[in-house]
Amino acid sequence: MDEFNDHLKVMVIDDSKTIRRTAEALLTKAGYHVITATDGFDSLAKIANSNPDIIFVDIMMPRLDGYQTCTLIKSNPAYKDTPVIMLSSKDGLFDRAKGRVVGSDHYLTKPFSRDELLGAIRKHCRQPLELMNE
Repeated sequence: MDEFNDHLKVMVIDDSKTIRRTAEALLTKAGYHVITATDGFDSLAKIANSNPDIIFVDIMMPRLDGYQTCTLIKSNPAYKDTPVIMLSSKDGLFDRAKGRVVGSDHYLTKPFSRDELLGAIRKHCRQPLELMNE
């Protein structure tokens, strides 16, 4: 476990309880603080309250889908620089392209591995060395 991880807040938005629990278990074990939300609407208040460092969002959800959720997150000046990683069971070019259009920073195909999940965080979140050089 890395001390940096203890301070990093990761949000997972997915309507699947299995995906939320799996991601939460993997991330908690790696030392991250995890916030979960069941859909886009549920996530909006939680984002404002918790100010996550990175957000994983499922594309296909009821009420407010992942594309709409990403658009709302990225259109808010307070969160426009927060990395948003799209999660989908589909691995099509259309889904990846649409994710880029709405401002997503990365795309993971479900089921994702522990290494893919942690790799996305390492890729998109600032590392301790960068923080010390400020």
